[in-house]
Amino acid sequence: MSPVTAGVLQLLALIAALALAYRPLGDYMARVYSSEKHYKPEKWIYKAIGANPSAEMRWPAYLRAVLAFSAVSVLFLYLLQRLQGVLPGSLGFVSIDPDQAFNTAASFVANTNWQSYYGEQAMGHVVQTGGLAVQNFVSAAVGMAVAVALVRGFARSRTGELGNFWADLVRGVFRILLPISVVGAIVLVACGVIQNFAGIHEVGQFMGGTQQWNGGAVASQEVIKELGTNGGGYFNANSAHPFENPTPFSNLFEVFLILLIPFALTRTFGRMVGNLRQGYAILATMGIIWVGFTALMMWTEFAHPGPAFDVAGGAMEGKETRFGIAGSSIFAVATTLTSTGAVNSFHSSYTGFGGGITMLGMQLGEIAPGGVGSGLYGMLIMAIIAVFIAGLMVGRTPEYLGKKIGTREIKLAACYILVTPALVLCFTAAAMALPTPGNSMTNSGAHGFSEILYAYTSGANNNGSAFAGLNADTQWFNSTIGIAMLLGRFLPMVFVLALAGSLAEQKPVPETAGTLRTDKPLYAGLLVGTILIITGLTYFPALALGPLAEGLAA
Repeated sequence: MSPVTAGVLQLLALIAALALAYRPLGDYMARVYSSEKHYKPEKWIYKAIGANPSAEMRWPAYLRAVLAFSAVSVLFLYLLQRLQGVLPGSLGFVSIDPDQAFNTAASFVANTNWQSYYGEQAMGHVVQTGGLAVQNFVSAAVGMAVAVALVRGFARSRTGELGNFWADLVRGVFRILLPISVVGAIVLVACGVIQNFAGIHEVGQFMGGTQQWNGGAVASQEVIKELGTNGGGYFNANSAHPFENPTPFSNLFEVFLILLIPFALTRTFGRMVGNLRQGYAILATMGIIWVGFTALMMWTEFAHPGPAFDVAGGAMEGKETRFGIAGSSIFAVATTLTSTGAVNSFHSSYTGFGGGITMLGMQLGEIAPGGVGSGLYGMLIMAIIAVFIAGLMVGRTPEYLGKKIGTREIKLAACYILVTPALVLCFTAAAMALPTPGNSMTNSGAHGFSEILYAYTSGANNNGSAFAGLNADTQWFNSTIGIAMLLGRFLPMVFVLALAGSLAEQKPVPETAGTLRTDKPLYAGLLVGTILIITGLTYFPALALGPLAEGLAA
């Protein structure tokens, strides 16, 4: 069987698995977020934090709860790292430096999981499990809660109430993420992923000396790292490390975990707004972009010219032979079209165009299917933009799901889509203009520029994957990428929740013969075009200086 055929079969198997899980999981999540019942363990948590889960919140209160919880999370994780040297289970590692502790705290709370350190050489068991793994759960649940609040904004009318953040947060963790993670961790352990609390031990001779490895609760962290579209690896090699991702099956299973909830949330959306066809339209848009990017990546990496590539069967540099080009390409697209950041290959070693595809996937806003929660609310913002454009074409006030898209709504949507590009391009320009940041580049020219562009694209879009080749463990990059991650995560949430509140206050608009049908293939095509055009106009000059210039010069 040729490698290309094997790759196509892997992709088809992945699509089949996602299709089987789509309906039951999507319907289950809709029931979770619509339920009025509180289980006893959940009541204990509400009592401990002093929250009333039955109290409805308007968007300012919902936002304050999101920001307050996230601020406390950043502080807790920062202090945990700074105190690591005196904590038990630290494996002898010292406390983390202030700038790196800030960067890591901001990263994991923002669901970015950017890492400028070697996990197996810096973090002990307490920080890994009590800090990073916990944030993998709750940061993902925060994104899901904000998405559900926006969906309620479409579903409700003549009220500004969007639900209760604390109830949405707790249910997301205990009813959705935790049960799936338990099952997924068992599967990963069966595949060979390690799960222990072993200390540092020698594993044999290596270039005349001994090599040391430390164990850890890797399977339990690996599963939520992928399921919650987090991406932070227990080891520096991330999902290329055999302790995290040992076999081709585990590789495909981890991609399945990455895409599972973001795709299924479109079913949840359709169920909660009372129109499943609307969910299918969003799903189709996400699916078209994801399949298209995957096919383009595989073609680019398999067909790159040159005798070395012909002998290897494609661009094998920086890829694990146990995964091959197909498994690496599928993983790379899945991780950069979502806010995951996990990597099973060296993105810097991809072809010029291949590296550009990973960058463009993040620059789309990671909405195909995107991160857990963030992908859905990002796509719904783009849906509003597409409806607005269609309304301009026919001279009609735009409507979406029975809600008028007026001046306030389109301003909030416009602010949402402008925040992240502004962060990416301004920080990239500053890093290239100043003398010190450029010293962190391993390469010069177009590829060196791509290293920095990728870093800020990954940080501001809350992805967390690295192009590699860039020494990001400096005060400049730790500080600026940390700021970009926090602003890139929480500023868009402000506009999303304000938009949700505005929509919830409206009364429904009756559908007429002139209403644009947003559940038809024509609209899905318009939405795909809107996404690609807006992104292309925003990032094309920067991409032309980096990956496009490199690809055309190859």
